[in-house]
Amino acid sequence: MSVETKTLSKEISEIFWREGYTLATAESCTAGNVAAIITAIPGSSRFYKGGIIAYSDEVKKTHLYVNAETLEQHGAVSEETVVEMVKGAIKALDVDYAMATSGIAGPGGGSPEKPVGTIWVAAGTKDAVLTAKLTEDEGREKNIQAATAKTLQLLLELCQNQGKEE
Repeated sequence: MSVETKTLSKEISEIFWREGYTLATAESCTAGNVAAIITAIPGSSRFYKGGIIAYSDEVKKTHLYVNAETLEQHGAVSEETVVEMVKGAIKALDVDYAMATSGIAGPGGGSPEKPVGTIWVAAGTKDAVLTAKLTEDEGREKNIQAATAKTLQLLLELCQNQGKEE
């Protein structure tokens, strides 16, 4: 766990403890890394309900309610898919917030349209979802770390913005 992800996870944990929010993860290319960072903080069981590692499109459809049309039109590595993954995780695990990742961590699997290092991440509620696209290929492990950090940043940003709107 990097200093950055540890700091982000602690900040998120404090907000979720204070506000009583619940959280889930829906991960593809990060394969549980986001969940591991969240649950490395003692007491995370007070707000983290669980996660779904949806490495295949089939699991995205059956467990996260991602529409087949979305996958056909945009592919698994797309903003549209991670938004549906967030909403599906919220529905499947009955939580307030969820995070999602889907991408090409490498070293293979890329294409000219979606090269290795293309990763979409999202964090959201049933009403609002923030997304970001990563495009740098720094090797599989660093790609996963970067996606994890960005996902946590989005969740923290969303939580901080939600507090200002209320």
